[in-house]
Amino acid sequence: MTLTHTSQSPSPTAGRVLVDSLRLHGVDRVFCVPGESYLEVLDALHDVSHEIELVVAKHEGGAANMAEADGKLTGRPGICMVTRGPGATQASVGVHTAQQDSTPMILFIGQIASDQTGRDVFQEVDYVSMFGKLAKWVVEVSDASRMAEIVARAFHVAVSGRPGPVVVALPEDVLVAQATIAAHRSTVLEAAQASASSMHKVHARLAAARKPLLMVGGSGWTDDAIRDIKDFAARWNMPVACTFRRQDIVDNRLPQYAGHLSLGMNPALRERLLAADLVLAVGTRITDVASDNYTLVAAPNPQQTLIHFHPEAQEVGRVFRPEIGFEVSVAAAASSLAALPAPAAPAWDGWTASARDAYLTFSAVPPRDAKATGVDLAVAMRQMREALPIDAIVTNGAGNYAVWLHRFFEYRAPRTELAPTCGAMGYGLPAAIAASLRHPGRKVVCVAGDGCFLMYPQELATAAQYGAQLIVIVVNNGMYGTIRMHQEKHYPNRISGTKIVGPDYVALAQSFGAQAERVTRTEDFAGAFSRAQAHAGLALLELVTDPLQILPTVRIN
Repeated sequence: MTLTHTSQSPSPTAGRVLVDSLRLHGVDRVFCVPGESYLEVLDALHDVSHEIELVVAKHEGGAANMAEADGKLTGRPGICMVTRGPGATQASVGVHTAQQDSTPMILFIGQIASDQTGRDVFQEVDYVSMFGKLAKWVVEVSDASRMAEIVARAFHVAVSGRPGPVVVALPEDVLVAQATIAAHRSTVLEAAQASASSMHKVHARLAAARKPLLMVGGSGWTDDAIRDIKDFAARWNMPVACTFRRQDIVDNRLPQYAGHLSLGMNPALRERLLAADLVLAVGTRITDVASDNYTLVAAPNPQQTLIHFHPEAQEVGRVFRPEIGFEVSVAAAASSLAALPAPAAPAWDGWTASARDAYLTFSAVPPRDAKATGVDLAVAMRQMREALPIDAIVTNGAGNYAVWLHRFFEYRAPRTELAPTCGAMGYGLPAAIAASLRHPGRKVVCVAGDGCFLMYPQELATAAQYGAQLIVIVVNNGMYGTIRMHQEKHYPNRISGTKIVGPDYVALAQSFGAQAERVTRTEDFAGAFSRAQAHAGLALLELVTDPLQILPTVRIN
């Protein structure tokens, strides 16, 4: 049988206009799992393989996580392509992560032929209904000549306001139809700025404060924005707290850095937020995690004076009513704050110093319980920090193991932390692959619990196929630690559904050509990690840890 395509048609097909649109928007990498529903797009990508690398993941969830991580690293929409039905449902985890993490991303889904809609045909899904409240915009291309318009709008929506995911469904018959309108770029909007009169009010509130706290989070942090917020915090000597899994916005070595508002929060930082008389929130939505279920910052009327900068108007006042609210990008917010004249001697110097001291105390490795066995994860995370360069990228998914990472590792440069604020397991390995491909000259480490790693272990094949150089640390305690922790709290001594029987992780990694070791003692970690770093390729370390050590200072009886 001879297969033909329309590459010689007078007008390009909609599938080729889509690929032209990707090129115009600067896309250089697409993550996918191929499907027969978008063959025309795959064929068009073949013609531009020198411009756009096609990375084929082994699971749609892995592909979507890779695209989301790429969006975090670049600030541009990460691109994922999957097929209809099961492909789309499995990729939905990445859409949810992008939505909660405010990450620009576009998911293109091959779709059934448009003349079959509503018949419940093979793999049919109504994507507008499925993704309607999950993505910023969901659309199905019904006319080939509208492909350029829709893709340009998708890029605009993904990055404007609060960034997030867009889902575009591509009926297979529309993809091969001729398109009369050529690809074109979306229009870049001029950024809004905070007015001088409003910033004068901010200055007055800051000057009147005695216990202020700068809270930073969200996405869209450029190098200039990070420099400006650092300059503001230093000149005003104001304590800075990063929200959940946004610790890399501020260099953790700064004298003003006070820690992270997250799961496993420092009790001293919790009390400091509660005692603050002013909260200056930049970029963050101030979620339930950062506010400890709205107990540290009350909703809707905070007990602190709240000044809130956010790029999306609907997020300002959505949960908390600020005294002053701004709809501006984090770059504009940081620039305006950096321009404020600082007091000669802030009234809160002692407040900031004690916040820093509390962070240093909390991040110090605690004494180990005499009953503990296996690798001390606190020591391992500290040794990993000391061994890695400051621009190393560290990724993780979800699980109690991440509490050790966030508490004892030190983030020293921007865009070095890739972790899902939505709490999705399995994110770490796909994200690390995306990071290594985006920054091939930098060290990349994925830290994953055994349950987290087993969500997408097959992506080791993707790493090997595309030459990703990274280290995977599998924290093996033989259980779903977070669930076991809650289980012991509410149903003590009644283990149900939380045990994990995993594979031989070393043999599994070696089957993909990786260097791999099993580490059972704390004193052996530094040497094993050094060997993993020296290896030019894929490496995996299995760390056997004590299953009873459920948190750094909490053991199961």
